[in-house]
Amino acid sequence: MALTHNLGYPRIGEQRELKRATEAFWKGQISEAELQKTGVDIRRTNWLKQKDAGIDLIPVNDFSFYDQTLDMSCLLGNVPPRFQWKGGQTDINTVFTIARGTQGGASLVADEKDCQTGKISTFASEMTKWFDTNYHYIVPEFHSGSKFALSGSKVFDEFAEAKALGLNAKPVLIGPITYLSLGKVQDPKTPDFDQFTLLDNLISVYEEIISRLAAAGAQWIQLDEPVFSLDLNDKQRAAFKTAYNQLAKSKGTAKLLVTTYFGGVRDNLDAYLALPVDALHFDFMRGAEDIDTVLKKFHQDKILSVGIVEGRNIWKNDYDSSLAVLQKAKAVVGDRLWIAPSCSLLHSPITLKHEQELDDELKNWLAFADQKLIEVVDLRQLLDGAGSKEILAANQAAATSRKTSKRIHDEAVKLRLAGVTASDFERASSFSTRQQSQARKLQLPEFPTTTIGSFPQTKEVRQARAQWKKGELSDAGYDQFLKEETAKCVAFQEEIGIDMPVHGEFERNDMVEYFGENLEGFAFTSNGWVQSYGSRYVKPPVIFGDVSRPKPMTVYWSQYAQSLTRRPMKGMLTGPVTILQWSFVRDDQPRSVTTHQIALAIRDEVVGLETAGIAAIQIDEPAFREGLPLRRSDWDEYLDWAVKTFRLSASGVKDDTQIHTHMCYSEFNDIIESIADMDADVITIETSRSNMELLDAFVGFKYPNEIGPGVYDIHSPRVPSENEMVGLMGKAEAVLPRRNLWVNPDCGLKTRAWAEVKPSLIHMVAAAKKMRSLLPAKAS
Repeated sequence: MALTHNLGYPRIGEQRELKRATEAFWKGQISEAELQKTGVDIRRTNWLKQKDAGIDLIPVNDFSFYDQTLDMSCLLGNVPPRFQWKGGQTDINTVFTIARGTQGGASLVADEKDCQTGKISTFASEMTKWFDTNYHYIVPEFHSGSKFALSGSKVFDEFAEAKALGLNAKPVLIGPITYLSLGKVQDPKTPDFDQFTLLDNLISVYEEIISRLAAAGAQWIQLDEPVFSLDLNDKQRAAFKTAYNQLAKSKGTAKLLVTTYFGGVRDNLDAYLALPVDALHFDFMRGAEDIDTVLKKFHQDKILSVGIVEGRNIWKNDYDSSLAVLQKAKAVVGDRLWIAPSCSLLHSPITLKHEQELDDELKNWLAFADQKLIEVVDLRQLLDGAGSKEILAANQAAATSRKTSKRIHDEAVKLRLAGVTASDFERASSFSTRQQSQARKLQLPEFPTTTIGSFPQTKEVRQARAQWKKGELSDAGYDQFLKEETAKCVAFQEEIGIDMPVHGEFERNDMVEYFGENLEGFAFTSNGWVQSYGSRYVKPPVIFGDVSRPKPMTVYWSQYAQSLTRRPMKGMLTGPVTILQWSFVRDDQPRSVTTHQIALAIRDEVVGLETAGIAAIQIDEPAFREGLPLRRSDWDEYLDWAVKTFRLSASGVKDDTQIHTHMCYSEFNDIIESIADMDADVITIETSRSNMELLDAFVGFKYPNEIGPGVYDIHSPRVPSENEMVGLMGKAEAVLPRRNLWVNPDCGLKTRAWAEVKPSLIHMVAAAKKMRSLLPAKAS
């Protein structure tokens, strides 16, 4: 009989209990003991739920109060020196300090120590996308003096918790080569330092961790090595061989399962199969091209774990297709077969049981994390001949219903897309011509200031939205409330001197969900939350059908905000690639087709904003790089249609309408040419956490258009000083033309409090004024 197991489970709680507890702790409203109690309760619920579903081997240490990679850094004692960690044991406060740049919940001024509390305030560790997902991890930092040592007890404590519940628990760790590969060298003295020289020290700590887990009774230990789905270099391949040969010798009584996911292993297959471990996991959903080769080459001394239930989307599994794969696998490996989701279920909402608003037809097409556990168990039973015919028939009926439903297809949308021509992807004039037209129209100073769009979504804003949705607040009452919030936001920007204000986006619940609610082809969940980073959760829309824009979406609010000021108001839209990437997307047509449909809808809104008198329009594309395939050989196809979708959305306006875009927490070096091909008049990017490092790509490429390098990190509660921002802008001005530079935060301000936002923006405006008073740097 095949064994069932799970790679990881959502940690946020069915009712977002983790978010509420974590943020309450940061605000000083609950104690650390109360926060830890919430963690214990969530873990117990998650584990017992998996046991009750029929999962044989249950993951532990997949829970985190912030991020699993950061947890690994703390377990290894890899704390960057600026956080002034004194050694010994790391704890939850260490985690939050690295992630947020400040201890506890206080908002401290940059580079200061609170005189009363002694809490540290410095820039947080860099955050970036976890492979091609919308989950963000805290990037490990390495330097020539890095020393690893076992410095935490989290994994051991959680294994003991699970063992006390009588569970067959499997500790989960980020694998050593993935950990080294995803980190960055932060060493100004030796910037060319090679982090792989740290391998021997790192492996010695992994040996200690595994030995201690084995002594505690762990029979299986899961090591996640998703870098096997990437293009590996010779150094990484050699490191895998060295590391796992050593771990195999010292693992004691424990058995090792190595997992990879998010794609096929392709040319890494031989190296993967050669690992001297007891079981290997493959993602046969996103790596379906590997199936036949894997089965042909798979070693007879290992267990094969087949990831056959998609962990990253929400569509119901097709049992007929999955059983065909499992039967082929069973014919090769027999009882050495495990069945699992393709990857951790962290990327899936938790359960459908709270989705009372979804209609029965659509709901019958879906499967969230809890339903995916059942699918894993169903497939095991059906494979072994123990599953009922009724279960299989019900699954087949759901698949047929989705394929034949008339609500999916809109012929008008298909005809419009078919009629798109090459001219629809081009602005009327070159950037140099447009820049002159926009300068005459906008009349902005040097180093113009703006923000990325959203302002704080306060408790009052959220309460008003909730009351309106429940019918407790009338349409007129809600409209008046939003106008008052918008007016206050615009007045504040006027008062401090923001050159290009925004309306604040108080009417929006989420930058993707809001647009989905106003477009055809989308559906929405009530509780389909997934973690983006830390306590930031998102509720992705479901794109189930053809997409179109039945009516204006943002014109009303941008036009109202513009009526309140003589300064040029910036309209705010989410771009087509980001809407696609941050939604659960239909899988019955190419993603490129769906994105082009969205682009046409956004194009209509861009033209509508221009017609309403909005002189600058931002089309956010923070997920542009996130959509890149994991293998470079697949990049050209994606970049071609991704760039075209942006241009299709943006190219319907006149020369003097300024098109902005925004990207955050991405590496730009290897896609800078494509970013330039998007031909946005202004791009704003995250650079503060990387200390302007991400500007290097734009400098080396001689990026021709205007750019706003973010001068403060909005994901941290700390308030940056004027001098800090002047320093960052000085670095930018030294390498980029002064006339092309903007001054702005890293990202939107939705998640921050006004008490943090007001002084930060005041300092930002002061920094811009200071830059204007300084002589131009020689390099510009």
